[in-house]
Amino acid sequence: MTAASNLIDDAPLTSFHKKLTLYSSGGPFIDGFAIAVIGFTWASMGTAFEVTTGDKGLIAAAVLVGIFVGGGLFGWVTDKVGRHVMYILDLVALAVFSALCFFATEVWHLVVLRFLIGMAIGADYPIATSLLAEYLPARYRGRMLGATFVVWAVGATAAPVVAIMATSLAGDDAWRWMLASPAVFAVVTLLLRLGTPESPRWLVSRGRHDEADAAVKKVFGDDYGVGDLGETEPERRATLATVFRAPYLKRTLFVGLFWMCQVIPLLSIYSFSFDVLEGVGITGNGAEVFLAALFVVGGVPGLLLVDRIGRKALLVWTFAGIALIWGVTGVVPGVPVLVVFAAVCAFALLSGASNFLEVVYPNELFPTEVRATAVGIGTSVSRIGAAVAVYLMPFALDRGISWVLLAGAAISAVGLVVTLAWGVETAGETLASAASTGPTGSSLAGTPVGVGDGVPTSATPARASATTATTTTTERQP
Repeated sequence: MTAASNLIDDAPLTSFHKKLTLYSSGGPFIDGFAIAVIGFTWASMGTAFEVTTGDKGLIAAAVLVGIFVGGGLFGWVTDKVGRHVMYILDLVALAVFSALCFFATEVWHLVVLRFLIGMAIGADYPIATSLLAEYLPARYRGRMLGATFVVWAVGATAAPVVAIMATSLAGDDAWRWMLASPAVFAVVTLLLRLGTPESPRWLVSRGRHDEADAAVKKVFGDDYGVGDLGETEPERRATLATVFRAPYLKRTLFVGLFWMCQVIPLLSIYSFSFDVLEGVGITGNGAEVFLAALFVVGGVPGLLLVDRIGRKALLVWTFAGIALIWGVTGVVPGVPVLVVFAAVCAFALLSGASNFLEVVYPNELFPTEVRATAVGIGTSVSRIGAAVAVYLMPFALDRGISWVLLAGAAISAVGLVVTLAWGVETAGETLASAASTGPTGSSLAGTPVGVGDGVPTSATPARASATTATTTTTERQP
């Protein structure tokens, strides 16, 4: 049997958890920034070489195809070789490929480089969120994991700001600076992540108990070790196929489908925000900054609610709201421009309130040995659907904004049905319990366990140990 850890699940929130959350947010920030900034490059890029409507779709979609490949491949690699080494290497790749975009001279250069950037971004989701989930206390897991993905919207909000600066300073070369700028964020995140300990859960799952003991001591203090990890999971060796077999197949399908239904309209809007706003008669970078900021604002009530009303309820209500608002706006002929803009803003708020569940749900629904693989598969499935949608987005915009709204409403309706049918509640459960598919697991429980600010009521000696340990090690560095 391998330990799952009451020491970790029952611990209070410390500076270590906060710093690890911040450092793990670097990948989503770069993802949001890299996807959003492309929409501001077309004008200046067109002065360097011809960029057709099809070229725009290819360049914008390339990063999403890269995320599809990187998420699926490197999630599996992360479960094999560990979280820590991949936690560093993917940022090195992000920095190098982003910097090379500055020297592109043809469309195919950008397609290839954006694909490689996407691979690195896709890798970071399973790497960073798995490591973070395996250290977070159960009581705070939803909001802290969610906070990393709200930062996605912060990155997207930063994109128009950087675009304005690059345009004013670099003129026709502005697109080069925009596309190379993610390298700066990657290097900063890389430096912050240095020295982060490996996940003791993963080390124990691989039979590396001495290293797990050292990791526990680094975080919780010398008085604690691997023996203080209390709750247990069966020791298993898993393969990529594990997540596509019972008992995890339904969970894999649920994660991939709801994630795809969230990101298709989100990434389509972000990749072409300038064109979307221009299509409803609104121009100027200020409107784009405002729209991007709404995703961040929407994340605040979402993070406050996720551990109170539960993951499933939050997902249901936001899918329903988007489907209703966009469906009505898209189907009514002659809707005023301001109403359409209001519908897009409402989407930004509702999407921001729940899109962080894309990293919360898969990390909770799967056990340690396949956790990163499952997050990677979810990332991959979502992005391949989004890549197709982003490629088609310029053509949809040519036919009118109502086409975009109706398509987004239909996709959100599919997400609502999938969530109602297959969604389970994991709020308040320990990580091992949430991932269990047995009689005590969330998939069969059907109702929230400890929803709210509480933790499971079965106190153990590890609870007291965790509280004491983290109190004495509050200022430890990751």
